[in-house]
Amino acid sequence: MNVYDSWRIAAMLDARGMVATKDVADADIIILNTCSVREKATNKVFSELGRVRDTKKPGALFGIVGCVAREAGATAFHRIPELNFVLGPQSYHRLPQILDDPDTKLLNIDLGGLEKFDELPQMVHAPTVSYIPIQEGCNHCCTYCIVPYTRGREVSRAFDDVVRDTLHAAKNGAVEICFLGQNVNGYKYTDENGKTYRLSDLIRAAAKMPEIRRIRFTSSYPTEMTDDLIQMFATEPKLLPFLNMPIQSGSPDVLRRMNRPYSLDAYMEIIDKLRAARGDIQISSDFIVGFPGETDSDFEQTLEIARRVRYINSYSFKYSPRPHTAAATMPNQIPENIKRERLAVLDNALNEIQREFNESCVDKTLPCLCEGTDKTGRHLLYRTPYMQQCIVAKPKDDNIPTMANIKITAANRASLRGKIISD
Repeated sequence: MNVYDSWRIAAMLDARGMVATKDVADADIIILNTCSVREKATNKVFSELGRVRDTKKPGALFGIVGCVAREAGATAFHRIPELNFVLGPQSYHRLPQILDDPDTKLLNIDLGGLEKFDELPQMVHAPTVSYIPIQEGCNHCCTYCIVPYTRGREVSRAFDDVVRDTLHAAKNGAVEICFLGQNVNGYKYTDENGKTYRLSDLIRAAAKMPEIRRIRFTSSYPTEMTDDLIQMFATEPKLLPFLNMPIQSGSPDVLRRMNRPYSLDAYMEIIDKLRAARGDIQISSDFIVGFPGETDSDFEQTLEIARRVRYINSYSFKYSPRPHTAAATMPNQIPENIKRERLAVLDNALNEIQREFNESCVDKTLPCLCEGTDKTGRHLLYRTPYMQQCIVAKPKDDNIPTMANIKITAANRASLRGKIISD
């Protein structure tokens, strides 16, 4: 979400004749686009703001946009009085106000609608992998999650607007489309004629665009994984055989306290349907360890579901209390040392599963998308259909295919190595 938002902000600055600089001390405006999912992220924002304040040239504007801005509100000005603007994730389209009147302090953290998508210019050149938000906010209200506070209740963008954005990206360089939403598979839009569109309809529309060769979406909520969407994996070859479907915990008791209203049996039934629809599909997940009240038995159940599903890639975190959430005030908060120990155990188990899957890809040939070069400039970085990074020697003639069939020659936990067979 923030990557897309930052692209749109950059397009607005470009349209005003500004150019990007890597040197903070040379900048006329410095914008931190922020995430507040975890407390650590919020703390890092204010540490960085302090460094920017001490580094920027006199008169340069600086401020924050995004979820930390919404969370902190006016207190951000108290912590960093020199800030020029604090704009929530649905208010960053108001940045021109501060550019037009730099002597003002601009605070706007209102939970608006979808105005930002209409009021900022489109990108002139789309990235090869383009993110297309299809909704804002979330209605599930998991007890640990600050998103309903920072981004509001769930609202889906108009079907035609999303298709227009996707087509614009396709015509301006995009090869892969990733549809985004806090609850992306819950997308539902009914037009003025009473026709209702779902995520499966957006996938069909994108697949008709010849420039688009790969489609994916994130992040999915288990109970929103409807049969029409599952069937897309069987019928649409451009839809990648990879799905992020967070389970968060393998304990029914913890899931109940998290307000995640699905059973493990229901979750596994969805996994079985997905694998029946497409035999080569692979699943990734998110996990939270050390949620309030989590027992050793609860944690063992999380390890068990990880081994049972065999997630090929996962994001696992220690529980982080967030303001405005029910879990922050729950009893039986888990000590930090126990959270740290459990996270290490879970990470080791998940890393081993990931390593085994990567090694199973050796000698296979996979269609991969180029994402550029590594830091040395001697290697190309490709992305497999399962989002693995594959490192390939750069051709001497600099003939770099955007899409290539790559034979995997080696693997470790973090990445693959391969050679280009054909484009």
